Amino acid sequence: MGTVLSLSPAASSGKGGGGGGLLADKAPGRVPGKGESRLKRPSVLISALTWKRLVAASAKKKKNTKKVTPKPGGGAPPGPPPPPPAGSRAPGSPRRVVVQASTGELLRCLGDFVCRRCYRLKELSPGELISWFRSVDRSLLLQGWQDQGFITPANLVFVYLLCREALRGEDIGTQAELQAAFLTCLYLAYSYMGNEISYPLKPFLVEGDKGRFWERCLGIIQRLSAKMLRINADPHYFTQLFQDLKSEGEGGDGSKHWTISLDR
Repeated sequence: MGTVLSLSPAASSGKGGGGGGLLADKAPGRVPGKGESRLKRPSVLISALTWKRLVAASAKKKKNTKKVTPKPGGGAPPGPPPPPPAGSRAPGSPRRVVVQASTGELLRCLGDFVCRRCYRLKELSPGELISWFRSVDRSLLLQGWQDQGFITPANLVFVYLLCREALRGEDIGTQAELQAAFLTCLYLAYSYMGNEISYPLKPFLVEGDKGRFWERCLGIIQRLSAKMLRINADPHYFTQLFQDLKSEGEGGDGSKHWTISLDR
């Protein structure tokens, strides 16, 4: 069973009979017991906790004050550095190369180059070479072998690479020999750079012996396979060939120019 403790006012004031109340005044010279020390501990703990809270709040307030207070004599934070002038170039940055040429200009440059290379053909003109090229391209368009023309600046640069390496002036003595060799270069250019998977042989064949045609094709492939791959993989090499082809001519018109912009 539980125990019930009842305290009356008389017991608290120390009046009445008996041996006095539980909270009676201490007699002089009496040493406080364990019960009284236990009653005093809560007030001491409360005081200590209150003091710790005050100290923590004060420290936090000082810390926030230090963050907000600006340094004496300090100005506004420095802004971003000014941009470099438009015409300046940082050291070590690539140099921009711009080459301009029209399709007609490059086609004439190709004709001029072949005429100078085949020096034995005194009556050869650039127009004849251009007519051979356009005749093949038109024939493929009319027969449905291609949806768009092949004669573009990029393809002309590729044809120039093949002609520069394959045509030998000392070995070409007639226009028929030149036409056969030139159309062989065109066939390889169409096969490599054209949009179609394959092309017919007839527009490129002007001689009865197909064996000689294929021998020329294999010889060019064996000698120029690495350069034919490099022209598409190395933009600087392509740009150099473009400049070389343009320098073969003596000028051209200023319409419909094709521009190469390349960082070197």
